[in-house]
Amino acid sequence: MNFKKIIFPLFFILLLSMYATAENHVLKGRVYGNESQDKQRNKMALAGASVFWEGTTTGTATNENGNFQLTVDHNKLPLKLVVSYMGYQADTVMIVSGQENIEVVLEASRDLDEVVVAGRRSGSHVSHMDPILTNVITETELQRAACCNLSEAFETNASVDVSFTDAVSGAQQIQLLGLAGIYSQILTENTPTIRGLGQPYGLGFIPGPWMETIHISKGAGSVVNGYESITGQINVELKKPESSDLFFYNFYGNDFGRLESTINAAVRLNDQWSTMVLAHGEVLENKFDHNHDSFLDHPLMRKYNIVNRYRYDRHGVMESQFGFRVMQEDRRGGQMSFFENGAQLGSPDHYGFGVNTGRYEAFARTGFFLPGQPDGSIGTQLSFIHHSHDSQYGLNEYVGRQNTLYANIIYENSIAGDPDHKINAGFSYILDDYLEDLTVQGEDSNFDRVESVPGVFAQYTFHHHEHFVGILGMRADFHNIHGTFFTPRLHIRSNFTPTTTLRASAGKGYRAPNMIAENTGLLVSNRQMVFVEDIKMEEAWNYGASLTQTFNLFGRDASLSAEFYRTDFVNQLIVDVDTDYNQARFYNLDGKSYANNSQVEFKFEPLLFLEITAAYRISDVKTTINDQLVRKPFVNNYKGMLSGSWASRNNNWQVDLTGQFNGKSRIPNTDMLPQEFRMPEESPAHVVVHSQITRRWNNFDVYLGGENLTNYKQKNPIIASSEPFGEHFDASMIWGPIMGRMFYMGLRYTIQ
Repeated sequence: MNFKKIIFPLFFILLLSMYATAENHVLKGRVYGNESQDKQRNKMALAGASVFWEGTTTGTATNENGNFQLTVDHNKLPLKLVVSYMGYQADTVMIVSGQENIEVVLEASRDLDEVVVAGRRSGSHVSHMDPILTNVITETELQRAACCNLSEAFETNASVDVSFTDAVSGAQQIQLLGLAGIYSQILTENTPTIRGLGQPYGLGFIPGPWMETIHISKGAGSVVNGYESITGQINVELKKPESSDLFFYNFYGNDFGRLESTINAAVRLNDQWSTMVLAHGEVLENKFDHNHDSFLDHPLMRKYNIVNRYRYDRHGVMESQFGFRVMQEDRRGGQMSFFENGAQLGSPDHYGFGVNTGRYEAFARTGFFLPGQPDGSIGTQLSFIHHSHDSQYGLNEYVGRQNTLYANIIYENSIAGDPDHKINAGFSYILDDYLEDLTVQGEDSNFDRVESVPGVFAQYTFHHHEHFVGILGMRADFHNIHGTFFTPRLHIRSNFTPTTTLRASAGKGYRAPNMIAENTGLLVSNRQMVFVEDIKMEEAWNYGASLTQTFNLFGRDASLSAEFYRTDFVNQLIVDVDTDYNQARFYNLDGKSYANNSQVEFKFEPLLFLEITAAYRISDVKTTINDQLVRKPFVNNYKGMLSGSWASRNNNWQVDLTGQFNGKSRIPNTDMLPQEFRMPEESPAHVVVHSQITRRWNNFDVYLGGENLTNYKQKNPIIASSEPFGEHFDASMIWGPIMGRMFYMGLRYTIQ
């Protein structure tokens, strides 16, 4: 594949558009809340504050750092800017010609009898501006637990489940709306990243201290970001050079011997240029076998990860950010005897696991403001990813290479100058060049292919003041293997009252399955891979609704949200491990497959500085396997969560406690095995508890915590562990925690 013929024209378009000029400029600002009469001492950045021009509906909301940006036409100045936030007195600021940066401090609302108003900002919240149900996890929430990477960022979130794919490799996967994470589009700053061959270990590729926020959107996502979102989108916003601390250091260590260090450093070079380096290292070399099954409880690990990013900001003309990333990861696991005897990977005497991953990325995202058009802009998103891994699972060998080129060009503007009617349109292109070789039980299989998908999209947005937003989108994509397909999507948000919000969505999604990369857990078994037929594109409808109500309970703020989503598959890749225990059969759906997901979540602050979150979810997920409609394996029929977070008045101390209540799940049929290797039909319900204590000084934090404090573990997670090369060996039947109680400590140091 000649990438030069594709890359050079795209970057040529990008360079040509850099010569754009404009008469309008960008107004930047930051909104704070003031909790005392000292306006400087107790300022707190407000996320989600409304910022709009007086007498219009044109505006925006502040991000997690309280920052906002608005395009301003010089010819219309001066204008009044209104800033408001619940619990604070609204303010109006006059914007005159030449102003480019402002700071707004909102005073806390006070009744006549009140003397002091104090509180703390919630670490997670539902975006009240987004028509798509979006839960925003902020840096504050991420620090409530030892968030070492993306897979560990959801411990205090009721919507996303994280589990291990097997008991040997340490690979993890998520579930959203009752379905595996492959049906959720995972983005980094709105650019697809964890996909294809990066799926098995990709959740560990993004360190927690790099993340600024995580946006979890449920249901079919916007057509602007592609066709692959079926159950939702998880968008990770990394820390940015223009708004990050000058220096940040994080150290983490646990009693298993896992050590991590992260350094973030940002530099503002001048008024237009800023840059940032994010570096991360991880090592784990201790060998443990606490359950005495002869296998390591967790793989050994060495990882190096670095990002260098830049930002260029030319006021009123363009904004651009670009950079590169390099990651190297080496994992080793298997039997204790494999290491004690110095065996090589592929040894028939001692079971050894190993995977070496190299990943290189380059990205560029640029926005151009159109002259004389306050709402007009053109955005470009470009990225290139090279991913390679060489892996050995006992006698099974899996080698993969992937080169991915992604380009998205987006035009955005109001219709006829009316900001209540907006249009987004553009075209995208994604190229995946795969080289995959698999050797299982001595049989070689090759899955080399090139997937080339150009696409076009258009999206219309209608605003009716603050009360109603409707988004109607459509895209058409032209897959060189699977043909042409169309993706319609609709999103609606209606505010019946200032405290009641209804959202509804419906849409279609598609994805080309990666059969081996998405099922590497099966390689840690002696099953034969049987590909019954050519696998078609996966295709599904998703629709649902949610209702959010905020109210006052016993004089304190509270909120209650209820949601229901259903996913109906038109076609799905079925991985059948029920029909024959010695086989994993791959074929297309022939019958029904659906997922119903209902969730209720309650948030309340019963006492000053104490936040309580309670959630309960019911999942009904069924699929047709071997002509029978059965429950999908390893999906809990319910999940409950109770989480509390307390902070001292001066925020020097913080205590966090989270309990997860996991319901039963179906285990694939093991009746064909000898009696001593059989598993029950269902996993038992179980409880997992996490806790952390944080002590803060001026620029220094120390945190101590524990995970799985109930020490709950799946007994005998590896079937026939004493005979890893026998026909019954299987380490993929995982339904619960495989490691017991774990304690950790860490420190954070910041220079602002």
